[in-house]
Amino acid sequence: MGRRTSRSAPGGGTEPPEPSGASYDHGWAGERRAATRCAALLLALLLLIDGSSGSLTLSRAAVWTGLAILLFVVLLPPRVTAGAGWLASRGLWRERRVLTDRLIAVRWSDGVARRVVLRDIEGGRVEVDPQVLVANPQLWRLLDAGARTSLGRGTLLCGATALRQLSRTIDGETAQSVFRISGLEQ
Repeated sequence: MGRRTSRSAPGGGTEPPEPSGASYDHGWAGERRAATRCAALLLALLLLIDGSSGSLTLSRAAVWTGLAILLFVVLLPPRVTAGAGWLASRGLWRERRVLTDRLIAVRWSDGVARRVVLRDIEGGRVEVDPQVLVANPQLWRLLDAGARTSLGRGTLLCGATALRQLSRTIDGETAQSVFRISGLEQ
């Protein structure tokens, strides 16, 4: 097993080390910074307004701080990481992981935010925003390769249609990006 070290993230922070050969959501660090800025801005505005009105107390400042922390928790997206045969989604307190080469189900979770729900034979369950896969083609390739292995093994009993839909969505978004970059889109 290789040595794992932290590396600098864009913007000066550090990102946790990734296993060798792993790929991760490259936009996550920016989204984390945006969540931090929104929470800090809310806290600053609440303290400023409350302080300028003369009603700021220690208990009110604690409430405003709690509210800002809650906003940060709500806005912080999970960090998606994938490697050969696995995909993980790390939230604030917990990491969920599935074995992509041993999937038993892939389905869409429709609701306020559309998600792809993956389940494996070990009982692992991960929900992934399809836009993360669109924005990070390497994550999609690793997931797709594992899902194809699951199909070949016969473990993926429910989800071939969802995978095709996801593939079409990603292919369409990729084509749009190519057209936009090349100037062919009108």
